[in-house]
This record gives sequence, C-alpha cells and structure tokens, in this order.
Amino acid sequence: MKDLHQMASASREAALILAAADLSQRNAALLAMAKALNAHKDEIFTANDTDVAQATVDGLAAPLLKRLAFREEKLAAVTEGLEALAALPDPIGQTTYARELTEGLKLYRVACPIGVIGVIFESRPDALVQIASLALKSGNAVLLKGGREALRTNQALCDCLREAAEEVGLPADFAQLLTTRDDVAAMLKEDELIDLIIPRGSNEFVRYIMDNSRIPVLGHSDGICHVYVDKAADVDMAVAVSVDSKAQNVSVCNAMETLLVHRDIAENFLPNLLPAMQAKNVRLLGDEAVRAIIPVEPATEEDWATEYLDYTLSIRVVDDLSTAIEHINHYGSGHTDCIVTENIAAAQAFMTRVDSAGVYHNVSTRFADGFVYGFGAEVGIATGKIHARGPMGLEGLTTYKYKLLGSGQLMAEMKSGARKYTHTLLNEECPL
Repeated sequence: MKDLHQMASASREAALILAAADLSQRNAALLAMAKALNAHKDEIFTANDTDVAQATVDGLAAPLLKRLAFREEKLAAVTEGLEALAALPDPIGQTTYARELTEGLKLYRVACPIGVIGVIFESRPDALVQIASLALKSGNAVLLKGGREALRTNQALCDCLREAAEEVGLPADFAQLLTTRDDVAAMLKEDELIDLIIPRGSNEFVRYIMDNSRIPVLGHSDGICHVYVDKAADVDMAVAVSVDSKAQNVSVCNAMETLLVHRDIAENFLPNLLPAMQAKNVRLLGDEAVRAIIPVEPATEEDWATEYLDYTLSIRVVDDLSTAIEHINHYGSGHTDCIVTENIAAAQAFMTRVDSAGVYHNVSTRFADGFVYGFGAEVGIATGKIHARGPMGLEGLTTYKYKLLGSGQLMAEMKSGARKYTHTLLNEECPL
C-alpha cells in the first residue's frame, strides 16, 4: 500500500497527464463513470448499508444519517450530474484576455488546471463523486478524505471512478482515497506536491487546516444561512420560502438556521409560520419579541451563531432592515442569505450590503448549489473571497497562465525605441 508521499507523487504524475488530455477523453471518462456506478450499484449499496448500520449503532444524529445514506435517488442524482458535466464546455484552454504588446507580439491569458488538490469533506458519499468528477473535467488530480462514517461507501465509489478513468486511457490515480487522520496530517506536509487544500467543515476545522499547512487553503466552512422577512413581504410567500429554506432538507449547508422578522410584520407573519413549521416538526426558538407573539422556546446568544443541521430554527424580531443586515454580517458565515420583500429598494440595499457569497430575493436558500447553478456539480460552497466564492464548480478549479507569442522581438528593441508598445486589446483565442 502506498504511503501518503507516494500517493501525492502519483497524483502529481496523473495531474500532468490530465492537463494534456483532450476534452473528448475527459468527457468519455465522465460517461464511463456513470456507467460504472450503475454497474456496481449493488456493491455500493451493500457498503453503504454497512456504513449506515454502524453509524446508527454509534448514535449518529438522524439528519447526518440521512446525509450518509446512498441509495437509488442519490445514485440517479450523481449519474445525472456526471452526464451534465460531460455536456459542459471545456474549462481548460479558455482565453480570458488577449492583447498585442507591440507589432507581432501577442499576450494571452489562458485557463489551466490548478494541479493536485486535497479535499476533506463530510460523511456524504455523493460529494465524493461530485468532487472527483469536477477535478477530472478540469484536468486536476484529487486526494479525497471523507468522514470516517462513510469509509466503505467512499471506497466503493472511488474504485468505480478509478476503473472508469483507466478504461478510457486516463490515470486511475487522478482520484485517490485517504482513510485515516494520519493521512490528513501527512497530506498537509506535502507542499511541494499538492497545490491546494479544500476543507469542508466548521470554521474551527478550516482554521486548524490553515494553521497546520503551508499549502494554500480554500475554506468551505459553516452554513449559517438567514432569511429576513421584511415589513413589505408577502406573508404567504414568506412562509413558503421560510419553510422550504429550513425544512426541505435540514442537514445541508444551505438550509436556513436563523429567521429574522421585521417588527411591523411579525404579528401577522409569525402566527402563520408557526403551524407550517410545526407540520414539518421544526423546533422553534425565539427572542422575547417572538415569544410575546407565538409559543416557542427561548433563544440564546449562542443560537444566533449555531449551524444546527437539524430540525431547529432560531427566530429574532428586528426593528429595521439595517438591523437585519448587521445581524447577518455579524453572526452569519458568508454563505447564503435571503430577503423576502416586495420593496425593490429594500431588496437592493440588502443584496448590496449583505457580505455573503449568495444574496437572494424572494427565493429559498436551498438554491445555493453548483448543480442548480448549472455548474454540473460543486466541490463545495466557498465562503471566503479568494480565489473562488459561492458554489465552486469547474471555473473555481482552474487558474491561468500567460502565453506570450512572438517572432523574435527583443527587450533591447523596446528600450532603444526601435519598437513601440501598442497595447491593443484583441478579440481572439490563443492559437497555442
């Protein structure tokens, strides 16, 4: 069995091959992956049954068990994602800037793969397929570390993806599975072979990774998402958006965790919200103003900064739009936040001033997703600002290089005045 250094070296070799592989070969691998997953679904489901059974014995919370489960519905979703990804344009080789510097000397900025990426993610097996497929399409190799609860399922899935890549002539080592915490610790030291680490988890976990590696880290941290019901909201819409944002799937990072309600609409809105949330078995917590209107448990300061990933929702009444924005920017995680209002000026102020990767108007926070956005899938939701933000799809897994094409031009000619800079913008693709 390879040690981590050998795995990272194999990833580097695979990444160099992938970067030069043509689009048709990479797309063929994605379609082969979809077939392989369906062909081996019985083994995958058996592995997942074992993982779920063990997690149940270990007392894993019900929403997390739901996230761990991988059955027909999730298999269909990931295979659909693979087919959608294969249909997307090539993210590699796109010219994003072109300029003639002097006569006959042309500069092009061209998208290229990052290289080798280490991704640490939660116990959600479908994430493994999404991450690995995005890596392959964008020409990157990936080292994958999922939650220990999903180890058997992840191994079965990874074996399928590796088999499919090899079937079309690409290196199986484009995707390799790490299995222990020691592997993660060793990965963080491989700064000469690994180009980027993407940790998905709590703010504390992301900070730990940043503090313990010299490899650049792109954090995908907590999803403390908000819906703000403005005084000019349509009550029926506000109830529907709130319920969907919270209860459609409570165990995901784009589920609402805190609901903010303008004081002027609270007495009308909250009594309508209560039965709708009760019907979904959502436990409600509220501040004093909320509890004066509907019977809920008291919310504490800690609740405003909590990602429940469960059937719990904290509610606060605010005096105005500015207070709602201040609350979100203070307690939120920069993920996704929504305003429900019929007042366009209020919506514009909210979407301008809320400092989050996704700012929504009159729509559920559950739409924050790479597949929904048309990215094919996502590596995760980047809550920072460099170099990717929000659902991180193919574009987020590329960087760029500058290609300068000349015909013998010399700097001495520029310095002497024999040649002049033209700096003419061009509208053309790089030919090489």
